[in-house]
Amino acid sequence: MKHIQKARPPLANLETVCLVAHAGSFSAAATASGITHGAISRRIAAVENWLGVPLFERHGRGVMLTPDGQRFVGQVVQAFDIIDGAADQWRTRQNARLVRMSVVSSFAQLWLFERLADLEAGPHSPKIQLDVGSRNADISGGEADLAIRYGRGHWPGLHAELLLPETLTPVAHPGVAAKLKTTGPGGILAHPLLHDSDLTGWRTWFQGQVSLKGRAHDRRFEDYTLVLSAAESGLGIALARLPLATAWLRQSKLVRLDRRTVASPLANYIVTAKQERRPEVLELIQWLREGVGASAGQAQRKGMPSRT
Repeated sequence: MKHIQKARPPLANLETVCLVAHAGSFSAAATASGITHGAISRRIAAVENWLGVPLFERHGRGVMLTPDGQRFVGQVVQAFDIIDGAADQWRTRQNARLVRMSVVSSFAQLWLFERLADLEAGPHSPKIQLDVGSRNADISGGEADLAIRYGRGHWPGLHAELLLPETLTPVAHPGVAAKLKTTGPGGILAHPLLHDSDLTGWRTWFQGQVSLKGRAHDRRFEDYTLVLSAAESGLGIALARLPLATAWLRQSKLVRLDRRTVASPLANYIVTAKQERRPEVLELIQWLREGVGASAGQAQRKGMPSRT
């Protein structure tokens, strides 16, 4: 008999439900996972729409599970325990130097994967087995050994080390750039602003020159690579996060609208448990540092087209 695949939410959404239930609020869950409050809300809403029942109700400054939510989360936790138990049965001693790294999807696609082969072949490459996933892993709970998180560097109970700071500059498809009469706030705001989680980057770029609030024709995407794709399709103006997006920009149609860059208040951090001492994890951290150092020199020697 042919098995019929049932539609179900992504595992990341189910993990987020469990995380919110444990944290007690969307804000605390966002802080613990390194993703935005808006992304948390959208994931919860997607699961609730799929189920057809609310999972949380507001309580003071936080949320609490509804009776349906309690039953559902209990079963999801059991299911995750079964998955983890099945995986543990297949682990052997040869995986003793396995390092599990949780990364933001855009960081993996725009920086890590491009350099992984070169880093592994380098003279200081750690002899480890690297397991890379985009799951919102609980570092303190042992679900991953380290994570690359995007934010301001504050994750309670964890150690955060700055890995890759960023600067911001607006980019657009040449067709959009040709329509700009000025690259000042008035010219840019005449077009849709593209962003991933919120308007933090754009507020930083405008530096208080305008009171920037969400507008109906602006477009928000959950993943930064989608922001770049949308800009390349001419759907609006995006902020290039340099050097994270440098390689993408060199291969794309996008052009810089301004030679100026501003420092982003958000950056990419290495996040570990405070007591992390495993040699293979520390070797991987050093490996990442060296990779950032090597790519910084390359980025300075290469540029991208500019409108100005």
